[in-house]
Amino acid sequence: MTRETELPGTDESYWMATSEHPAFPALDADRAADVVVVGGGVAGLSTAWELTRAGRSVVVLEADRVAAGVTGYTTAKLTAAHLLVYDRLRRTRGPEGAARYALSQQAAVERVGAVAAELGIACDLESASAFTFTTDPGRRAEFEAEAEAAAEAGLDAACVRETELPFPVAAAVRVRRQAQFHPRRYLLALASDLRARGGVVHERTRVTGLSEGSPCRVTTESGLTVSARDVVIATHVPVFDRALLFARMSPRRELVVAAPLAAEAAPEHMYITDEGGKRSVRTAPLDADRRLLIVTGEDFTPGTGDAREGFRRLDAWMHEHFPAGPTAYRWAAQDSDVSDGVPLIGPFHPGARHVYVATGFGGWGMSGGVLAGQLLTATLTGDTPSWAGLYDPRRLRSTVREGAKLLTQQAEVARHFVGDRLKGTRVDSAEEIAPGTGALVRVEGRHRAVYRDEEGRTHSVSARCTHLGCLVAFNPAETSWECPCHGSRFGVDGEVLQGPAVHPLPPAE
Repeated sequence: MTRETELPGTDESYWMATSEHPAFPALDADRAADVVVVGGGVAGLSTAWELTRAGRSVVVLEADRVAAGVTGYTTAKLTAAHLLVYDRLRRTRGPEGAARYALSQQAAVERVGAVAAELGIACDLESASAFTFTTDPGRRAEFEAEAEAAAEAGLDAACVRETELPFPVAAAVRVRRQAQFHPRRYLLALASDLRARGGVVHERTRVTGLSEGSPCRVTTESGLTVSARDVVIATHVPVFDRALLFARMSPRRELVVAAPLAAEAAPEHMYITDEGGKRSVRTAPLDADRRLLIVTGEDFTPGTGDAREGFRRLDAWMHEHFPAGPTAYRWAAQDSDVSDGVPLIGPFHPGARHVYVATGFGGWGMSGGVLAGQLLTATLTGDTPSWAGLYDPRRLRSTVREGAKLLTQQAEVARHFVGDRLKGTRVDSAEEIAPGTGALVRVEGRHRAVYRDEEGRTHSVSARCTHLGCLVAFNPAETSWECPCHGSRFGVDGEVLQGPAVHPLPPAE
């Protein structure tokens, strides 16, 4: 039995498999623009499109392919309902803070609808309600408080006990006027339109350096530069460490399985619970008679746990509760959670004058990325919205309040940084590694990350993450090396798959 047949479905995102793959050229000469946007996901492309529409000249630099990183592997819910966020915000930021969060997030949901209509984008955009549910009767008061806080913040929210789910719930917070869509089709249309407006997009162009000045300059791994008055860093996790924002975030990976379902049996709305390793449910149109059921869950820190077992548990849960056909797709998404639960969008650090960041969306990057485009464009054009301060990365009050969580996050990083080195060697020699698997091997006191392919050839690279030096671990479900400290991911030959690392794992005998 091969590794592929051990797991359900095809190892591919539905969004990637059902969209075009237009190619944009790599940067081949130094350039200059009003704004350079680093990152071609939902936050980067939304910001670039909004800025181009506002009359700014913009260059987008993407390390791989646009809308093919975190954005290409999302669940693609477009909603202002983010689990139990509003009651917490009401307590930590006051009713006004909760209201600003709701206003800005709902505006992002509605912005996608307006832009899709304006540009005529066929992206399967559908209106739906978002439900956050619990099956535990002991949590009803918690959900009633959340519904009250969400309604007080301005959303069309209520606490209900009846849903269309094929099992009973104890309580659910229902928020109307939300949406779901095909994210790549939407974003590729934005990329096409921003180019028609004079914007420039470069793929396969990894940025490795930043000089803040007048103008600012970003440097790519090829040595070419782009000069601009303003720089926006929209790389999921910032690839520059000078602001130390990674210390306020913890990486999280989620698994996704998807299977066809008869249209009459498909849920009309979107559902999520934080129970049982998290379960998120939505559907997408397949044909006249079927929809694709998409189920997300089984959270884990990159580099820990067994994603293969997580896929199996998630797939079993889906088929236990829904009359779905054989699993068609499986994939994984990565998110970063900020210690105080609010994304970081705005000036990169206290001394920044022309460098901005968008990060820490905590699993809600569709609304968060679109919101980032609106907020940063308004800021750069001199019309900063009233709710900008809520997302300001320089905020200190909430950072102090969330000090306990910050300490917990950094203690976990320290545990991996030190503890992983003290553990015994995973295997004593490369000969012990079975084909199709990887393990750490200690050679002359140094750890090597060794993968043996199906033909028996070994691929050996340094096991020290090039970000801050934590030891990577092998993810057999995705055939990759992952850093448990800050979420960097690498291919078996060391190439960077996901930051904040910008340099590959070097080859090692």
